[in-house]
Amino acid sequence: MRQDSRLSRMLHVLIHMGRHDGAMTSEMIAHMLDANPVVIRRTMAGLRDRGYVSSVKGHGGGWTLARPLSELTLLDVYQAVGEPSIFAVGPAYDMPGCPIEQAVNGTLKGVFNEAEELLRRRFASVTLSDIAEAFPDHGQHDGDCQRQDKSTLG
Repeated sequence: MRQDSRLSRMLHVLIHMGRHDGAMTSEMIAHMLDANPVVIRRTMAGLRDRGYVSSVKGHGGGWTLARPLSELTLLDVYQAVGEPSIFAVGPAYDMPGCPIEQAVNGTLKGVFNEAEELLRRRFASVTLSDIAEAFPDHGQHDGDCQRQDKSTLG
């Protein structure tokens, strides 16, 4: 099953934006993430709608942070990218009349809801500046974030 990487990818982008001088175009971001610029614009629009980034169209335009990284939490970004499913497992609804399936699903829903709530609280307690402070701001990491040719990846 394919994982949803929107949260991770947007956290990556926002931290780069916090260290970048000037605006980043959708094309720059798309190249960095090996994605389509249209997909980037669509995803960034959710962040813009919440006031986390701003955009300017045309020559010299692009995306910039509208708030400092210290004011953005993992939960903010998670919600802005559409709250992707946290768990790949879930209840089955093959036999809705079966009391055992109902009991299993009820238990799983309760456990998953509790785990999601704990994760949301933790997301709310971590800012993007907390992540950015985990490595020095000397620019040497920017080169590490260039897209690699997939044929060289093992």
